[in-house]
Amino acid sequence: MKIVDVECYVLLAPNMSTGSTSSAQDSFIVIVRTDEGIAGIGESDVNPWIAKACVEAPGTHTMGLGMRELLIGADPLRIEELWQRIYVGTCMNGRRGAVIHALGAIDMALWDIRGKSEGKPIFELLGGARQDFVVPYASLQPAGRQWEAYRDSLCEWAERAKQLGFRAVKAEVSMSGPYAHDGMHEEADKHTRVVEAVRKTLGPDIALMIDVQYMWPDAATALRTVRDWAAFDIFFLETPIWIDRLDEYARLHDEAPMRIAAGEWQATRWEFEDLLDRGRIDVAQPDIGRVGGFGEAKAVCDMAAARDRLIVPHCWKTGVSVTATAHLAFNTPHCKFIEYLPPELCTETLRRELAVDDFDFVDGLIHKPGKPGLGAELNEDALVRYRVA
Repeated sequence: MKIVDVECYVLLAPNMSTGSTSSAQDSFIVIVRTDEGIAGIGESDVNPWIAKACVEAPGTHTMGLGMRELLIGADPLRIEELWQRIYVGTCMNGRRGAVIHALGAIDMALWDIRGKSEGKPIFELLGGARQDFVVPYASLQPAGRQWEAYRDSLCEWAERAKQLGFRAVKAEVSMSGPYAHDGMHEEADKHTRVVEAVRKTLGPDIALMIDVQYMWPDAATALRTVRDWAAFDIFFLETPIWIDRLDEYARLHDEAPMRIAAGEWQATRWEFEDLLDRGRIDVAQPDIGRVGGFGEAKAVCDMAAARDRLIVPHCWKTGVSVTATAHLAFNTPHCKFIEYLPPELCTETLRRELAVDDFDFVDGLIHKPGKPGLGAELNEDALVRYRVA
């Protein structure tokens, strides 16, 4: 079998807003085609125009080769060998960042091809199911420009998630900081009151995670607020400070009254090694596309297991990435939750329309994908309708 084409799709929702921090407003999709008629699909959470250039740009020298050129004519089943060839061949273009994120989409598509070729779902190719089910959490995105409206919006979403049977919820509570909702700038006590209200809405039996989107400048500032959150039984606090401040993350690990989670931006196992060992995070959050694909994500999961840490993958994207995340989770016994929104909770156009995931969500649990390969199916009409490049 040989690769004969690599198609790149830049997709954009017509209602997107550059003032929003939601990366689900766009998508980068690749379709890798073979001479035997088997095609694989992949997705990554990265600026899609940049990712398209990362794949299609021609090479100019041995340390700056073209990704697509390296793929054409290659055997798609030799995934690890191909990944290494691209990683080394594009080293002066990337090693980290957008090139690795784009490679993550390619890797996902190659695993899809391999699964279809062997008639097996990807989690079996990764080593088999090590969990009977996976617990998804609903990511709650607030509305409103005043803190009371923001609080009420989160509580309304929390109630809907509860009624749908979710056993876990993650609430975005970011009313100040670099990615504050609608430019808000609320004091610390308002954040505490929002967290308190969401916990009250959910009751004591639903796991609650809080994402503050890099809100505080350092651990000392964060601790002045989050020490008060001990009463709310927070499962983890996500990205409390800027991701490069690893020593500050280590202090939060030591002093915060809840687990600390991070890793949504990280590319390759090597960045996670720093985050786990120097930053001492409790919960690693590899995003399959961004980290570089299934191989790198599995390596991160193994690193976390060796350090007695948990995995909760990041996945704010379409059903393509969500299904990929489910495959990883079923092979990862220390993966506690995955990120998932059913149509009833989803306000993002591409998340609703681009792809159909390959699993059942019943009684707050996700059951194993069953189709060969990735299993997710693209809506061809949506692929054409939202393609802009």
